[in-house]
Amino acid sequence: MSNFVKGRFGVELSDAELVPSFGTREVLFNFPQYLLFDKKDPQIAFTNPFYQIYEGAAIASRAKMHFLNLNEANAYKPEMDEEVLKDCDLVILNFPNNPTASCLSLDELGAWVKLALKHDFVLLNDECYSEIYTDKPIPSLLEASKHVGNSTFKNVLVINSISKRSSAPGLRSGFIAGDAEILKGYKQYRTYVGAASPLPLQVAAAAAWSDEEHVAASRKVYRGNFELAREILGLEMPEATFYIWLKVDNAIEMTKKLYEKYNLKVLPGEYLARTDEKGANPGRDYLRIALVENETKTKEALLRIKQALNEE
Repeated sequence: MSNFVKGRFGVELSDAELVPSFGTREVLFNFPQYLLFDKKDPQIAFTNPFYQIYEGAAIASRAKMHFLNLNEANAYKPEMDEEVLKDCDLVILNFPNNPTASCLSLDELGAWVKLALKHDFVLLNDECYSEIYTDKPIPSLLEASKHVGNSTFKNVLVINSISKRSSAPGLRSGFIAGDAEILKGYKQYRTYVGAASPLPLQVAAAAAWSDEEHVAASRKVYRGNFELAREILGLEMPEATFYIWLKVDNAIEMTKKLYEKYNLKVLPGEYLARTDEKGANPGRDYLRIALVENETKTKEALLRIKQALNEE
């Protein structure tokens, strides 16, 4: 894992700056509980729409939630409301993003690092899609931290895994890395709540973390699927992930239609988001479509989606 971070992002980590985990879902759920345990009125902010474990972690941590809405108006990038952020204990970003496929540049990530230092909140970026890019490699928050002069990663953490990178979610191999002071206590906490990875899985995972050829092969498949989406649906190719975030008139009705008449499963975007205090749900009227099949099946699926859209 350390060699992967060094080779991919040019960041050399000490043993104190990286904690292996049984995948990253467990970290996303139990790390907030560890971090916020002794906070009187904990507050968490995270991107919206989001991976649902963020909300579960906030509930388990009895934390007040703030949503960083990702929408067309802000190019699916989180807006920085410092009046909200100054009261937060933890901010969770997810870039490259599931489900919108948006990315943040090195400078944009660096600006978030500066905010974490200014307002003294912990900043965690979920980077599980960092290796599924279509053209140029996507930067890490660790790179951005060094870029803005925070070489000790104070208040900065990232997580990553081989679930998406190697199409191997079953190996349950991930890590959390960054601020050694925070990880020192979390590492001890994890001995009580975390599961150890069986040795055969560790050996397989080590091989996966060390190899780039299979990752490049997967990227080629995903890029080909996006090229089909551009050709068939006229969509722009995203920088990363394997998702299409497709705007439609009524996502729930379209989801039902695609399943009933076209034998396709997609996910309504509003199920991945929450309605904020102003009544806005940034996932409403969007479909999340995962282009994870082979070329033949993906082409057929996209043609069926196009046919369904043309019937509207």
